[in-house]
Amino acid sequence: MINTADILETIGMIREENLDIRTITMGISLFDCVSDDEDRLCQKIYDKITKNAGRLVSVGEEIAKDYGVPIVNKRVSVTPVSLVGGDLSPDGYMKLARTLDRAADALGINFIGGFSALVHKGMTPSERALISVIPDALAETGKVCSSVNVATTKAGINMDAVAMMGSVIKRAAYLTRDNNSIGAAKLVVFANVPEDNPFMAGAFHGVGEPDSVINVGVSGPGAVASAIRRAGNCDLSELSDVIKKTAFKITRVGQLVANEASRRLGVPFGIVDLSLAPTPAIGDSVARILENMGLEVCGGYGTTAAIAMLNDAVKKGGVMASSHVGGLSGAFIPVSEDEGMIAAAASGALTLEKLEAMTAVCSVGLDMIVVPGDTSEAVICGMIADEISIGVANTKTTAVRVIPAYGKKVGDSVEFGGLLGAAPVMKISESSPAVFIGRGGRVPAPIHSLKN
Repeated sequence: MINTADILETIGMIREENLDIRTITMGISLFDCVSDDEDRLCQKIYDKITKNAGRLVSVGEEIAKDYGVPIVNKRVSVTPVSLVGGDLSPDGYMKLARTLDRAADALGINFIGGFSALVHKGMTPSERALISVIPDALAETGKVCSSVNVATTKAGINMDAVAMMGSVIKRAAYLTRDNNSIGAAKLVVFANVPEDNPFMAGAFHGVGEPDSVINVGVSGPGAVASAIRRAGNCDLSELSDVIKKTAFKITRVGQLVANEASRRLGVPFGIVDLSLAPTPAIGDSVARILENMGLEVCGGYGTTAAIAMLNDAVKKGGVMASSHVGGLSGAFIPVSEDEGMIAAAASGALTLEKLEAMTAVCSVGLDMIVVPGDTSEAVICGMIADEISIGVANTKTTAVRVIPAYGKKVGDSVEFGGLLGAAPVMKISESSPAVFIGRGGRVPAPIHSLKN
């Protein structure tokens, strides 16, 4: 039965607490675009993307107007292009990246994801070719996003791929050094990557997905923070219940938008990603939620426990609100995109080591971390290996999106603009894991992966 108070509360969340639909993302399969001729391949890809997603932006705007729900981004994700590139040369993959960017511009979308490779157990020549041009592709294009999956719990960790990604991240940052090394902000390294994630930079259209599909990512940190403030001095069990009920309402909005987008576009509904995705705006911060729960500052002792409880409650509440939940789902902690995280990192209360501990119990990983521009490739590889190991050992998705900002040192700040926000350059350990990384090979899968 419809509850008037719940309707009014949801309206209040939208008007006063920054509740929004962070993204409608259309996933599009490119398998039927395969061709031995690279020009023909690129043309088929362009034609399919622009045909399938031709009404995505206009339908998103119609839904936002009809229901009064802000829809911040309209995006497209495609099949990892290494799977359809065949024997493309690096130059061929550059041509494909330009094609994706041209299609994104024609559609008027915010980002397009899928310039990606899945190399958790090894690399084909096609995947090596693609990875080699990721820095140039991200520097030359404006809307293309890239991801590389280097590990799974079943396969272990491909350390040769980890070693490559340290170099790729450094070069992506260098080639965009005149724009605060933003190229590295459009690249993410994964363990246990989900195939239906609507959020960038990690979105791609998985091999088990339909020809095209609609995935929706919700937000709502401000609504959760307000609900916690209203709850007052209750115990943690009651507080968890408050978070669950709020997450349910937030996710129902996402389900409504997903169903409408699916119906109007004639594309199957995929999943709702019920994540708390922050923005740099005041009042839209996951860090402030943790502080409202009782922490003096995000990053202090108790932070990992608080975000573990928050993540669990968000998932329990959200999963009851949608018939299909997927993607990453939970609480995001991207430093540059969260006003409270920015403040905590700038004050020194939030360190890289504490962020790594938090990633063991929240949704993603070391996200939008800015480090000094002279950070070595080996240190970046070590950061990736550590974070990826958490994902493999815990059978969860983890990721690294780190930006070595050229010309910047600890204490400086880097401004990206928009949803990417700004971040202080964080202090990191300079001790080198080069010999360990240089051993190469594959870290074997953990024993608990043997479940068949």
